[in-house]
Parts: sequence; C-alpha cells; structure tokens
Amino acid sequence: MKKSEIQIFLAHASEDKPAVLALYDRLKQAGYKPWLDKKDLIPGQNWRDEIPKAIKASQIFLACLSAKSANKQGYIQRELRIALDTLGEMLPGTIFFIPMRLEECEIPDLRLAEVGLNLRDIHRLDYWEEDGFEQLERAITHQFNPEPEEPKQLLSVFNFQIVGVNAKGEQIKKESKQSQYFSEDLGNGITLEMLAIPGGTFLMGSPQDEKDSFGDERPQHEVNVPPFFIGKYPITQEQWRAIASRTDLKVDPSAPLRVNLDLNPAYFKDRPDSDRRPVEQVNWYDAIEFCARLSKLTGREYRLPSEAEWEYACRAGTTTPFYFGETITGELANYRASETYAGEAKGEYREETTPVGQFPPNAFGLYDMHGNVWEWCADTWHDNYDGAPTDGSAWIENGDDNRSPPRGCSWFSLPDFCRSAFRYFLNRRVNRSSYNGFRVVCVFGRTL
Repeated sequence: MKKSEIQIFLAHASEDKPAVLALYDRLKQAGYKPWLDKKDLIPGQNWRDEIPKAIKASQIFLACLSAKSANKQGYIQRELRIALDTLGEMLPGTIFFIPMRLEECEIPDLRLAEVGLNLRDIHRLDYWEEDGFEQLERAITHQFNPEPEEPKQLLSVFNFQIVGVNAKGEQIKKESKQSQYFSEDLGNGITLEMLAIPGGTFLMGSPQDEKDSFGDERPQHEVNVPPFFIGKYPITQEQWRAIASRTDLKVDPSAPLRVNLDLNPAYFKDRPDSDRRPVEQVNWYDAIEFCARLSKLTGREYRLPSEAEWEYACRAGTTTPFYFGETITGELANYRASETYAGEAKGEYREETTPVGQFPPNAFGLYDMHGNVWEWCADTWHDNYDGAPTDGSAWIENGDDNRSPPRGCSWFSLPDFCRSAFRYFLNRRVNRSSYNGFRVVCVFGRTL
C-alpha cells in the first residue's frame, strides 16, 4: 500500500487533544491519511454515525494514551467501545490496533479479551520517547510494507505560547502550541529553521470595515494554500553572511542585479546582538540571489513567499487585523509603538531592529511577522485583488514588475501598516533600506 492509502484513526481523550493534533499534522506531513474528529468531522455531522464509518475505513486504530487518560474507564468505554463494536462487524485482523503512549504511563489491557476479537497489536508503542514517531513508522512498514516514497527528514517539534489581546491591548488569552520544523545546516554552526505550514483555505485581504484598511487589500477572496515550509524568523545577518560569502554558489554570474552580495549590508550591524537581528538594506534582487544560492547549496528549492503564502502564514487562522487580535502593542512587536491603532496605550518606539524571536509568535510558531523588517514577496505589484490567483501562487502576470509588495511592516512603521492584510505599495524592487528584509520558503513535497 502507498502511505497515502493508509488511514489511521486517532482515538484519544479530550485531555490529550493538543498532543494528538500535533501527531495528526506529523502523520499528514509524512504522507499518511490520519483521521481525527477535530480535523475531519464536518460541522453538523453526527459523530455517532461518522466515527464508526471512519473506523471501518481505517487500516490502523491508534489508541493515544497518557497518564491523564490511560486509566480512565469512562474514556475506554466511551472512545474505544465505538471502535470495538464496529470491529465486531469486520473480519478478524482487518485492522491494526496500536495502543500508543503519549507520555510515560501504565497501559491497560485495551484488547478487552471478552469481545473475542483477533486484534493485532504492538505492546507499548512509546511516542513520547525521542524515536517515538520512528517506532510508529516501523510498525506501519512492518505491517503494510508501504511502497517507498521520497525519503523525508524527521521533523522536530517545538513548544511555544501564543497570546491574544482585546482592542485596549489587554491580554485576554494565553495558549500553549506545538509546531514542527527542520533545520538547514548553513555551515560553521549556523542553522536555518524552517517551519511546516499545513495547507488550508483562508480569506485573503481585509474586510470593508477593518480600521485603516485600504482598497488595494480588496476584494477579500478565498485562497486555497498548499502546504509549505517557511522560515521561523526573517533571515538574520549571520545567516545572510553564511550564504553571501559563498561565491561558488552563484547561479548565473552574467545575470544583471543578481551577482555580488554585500557581506554586511545591514545598517544595524554594529550592535552586540547584530548576528541575531534581521538582515536589512537588501533589495528584492539580493533576496532572489540569496534564495538561488541557498537552493544550490541544499539541493532544495528555496524562494520568496507569494503574497498569499505570506498572509496565510501570518494570520495562522486568525481573521483579526493582527494575529494577536484587535490591536497591537509595543510589548508584542517592534514598530512605531508611540502611535496607537485602537484603544491600547502608547508604547516604546525603539527606532531600530531587534533580535529575532524576541516577541510572541503566532499560532504557527512564526516570529516577527508584525514589525522589525518589511519582508519581500515574489509577486509583482497589482492595485487590487481583482483577478488574483486563488491557489496560493505568486501573482506575476500583468503587474508592475518594478515593484513587489513587501509585507509585515518594520521597526519604523505605523501600527496600521502592521496589519496582516497591509500591502506596501511604494517599495521598488531595487530599493535598499534599513526597513527591508525577507524570509524564505521551501517548496513542500521536495525530498528533505
């Protein structure tokens, strides 16, 4: 069987939902077909009908257990009884039953011998251990021998917290999240962390009633964005030097505006923490050359994000002006916080870049999507979204190819420029300033 044909039913208790959601994304990333009520139940569907159907269609029943849920008889009776009743209608041995520990805990006898089912199981599969996902993959391979697919680098998981604020800038939410990423080795101990962004559909642009919005952000339109990887942070000065110094990676020495890269272009390069600050004073062509060299070094396709990819990644499922909520504050991002957007108090205007990762991330785990430096996108400039692509690709046709709209605003910008939907229409591709930086995308589906 191909990986994409192996459906994996994720049985779990509500207490374990965050960990199971992360597992779901990881299975999907690896090419399998996980099924999870939170992701796959359509609003209005009756779970009592749909869950048995999903179990019947699955080849693997993965019972996700933790110290909080493993010994809860109610959990076993409620979550697993549906499965066992369904399995009773199936031929013995037609589903692979795996009790899997999300953390160290005792595993009860989930086979319930009195049911009389011939369930094939693995005893104590430990997802919480460092090689837990590899254990699961080995189990699936042993059972189904899926057809070989492109090898993928094992993704790492990191934990973080997101915050939300109201229109007064008061914190109203704090939530723990997980995301997956891989690290690209740039040499000399310098790495580039690339976050996995799940595919999805979102409304791109701003609604008519969004405060201080502009006509070039409309009409709002639905865009279906395929999965991709994007930099956890904007490219830093040390990452820039690691690639800019590699003249052996020049792709086309004869190409205009895409040959020589300044090793230290940043205006804010003389600070003690400059290595961790975003590179700036790089124009669009510099960023394109950086991506070309990085692609040649790694054998993977790196490029600038499309506007749709950038906004989708920035919003991370939110529909408010900022991924924090209804407003933004100087404690949440680096911008001209001496000016206000809504009812928040005035904050500090730092008047320079700050090290990446200093402020709270969004729900995808991305940092500095609001403020610090503008980030170049691949698209050409269009005055509005009439006729814009709906597949997440860069909009290049019939645009002004002297201009590309950077996104996200900078340390110098007013708060309304920091909105997720804002597009900066004045920036020409040749411009270099202490406001302009970028982050990179790695094309999803390539060998990792």
